[in-house]
Amino acid sequence: MEKTLAIGDLAARSGVAPSALRYYEREGLIRSTRTTGNQRRYLRSELRRVAFIKITQQVGVSLDEIREALSELPEGRTPTKADWARLSARWRGKLEERIRLMQRLRDQLTGCIGCGCLSLQRCNLINPADRLAARGTGPQMITNPPDADLDQALRQNDDRDS
Repeated sequence: MEKTLAIGDLAARSGVAPSALRYYEREGLIRSTRTTGNQRRYLRSELRRVAFIKITQQVGVSLDEIREALSELPEGRTPTKADWARLSARWRGKLEERIRLMQRLRDQLTGCIGCGCLSLQRCNLINPADRLAARGTGPQMITNPPDADLDQALRQNDDRDS
């Protein structure tokens, strides 16, 4: 029989708090057995499931998406290399869009995030008459990259600032 880990050991090895492990278990993401004293015991293979959950959450995959992915595995087994390749291919487009969004945020955050909050004078040059409102709410310059007219206005404004 495979050696099991107490919740504290699993927490120490995985870097995930015991409270989070109990939550993952309640959500059906990991499993434990109970000793006669009703203490949780986890198979060592649950370490891989916890690592899978932890890394996928860090890149922005929701717990619902993680639960769905793990539920597709036979007998609740740990993801294999082939499983990971299939799942990562499914999430690739979503992750690439998040990367593009983060790059736009990084590149534009210090000057303007497209909502008028940092500099009314500058935004008046970039977004006269609040043209971005037609695109929707929120920071449109970041979430939806500017069209050619706005891109040109940005360049002209940057030239003026130099």
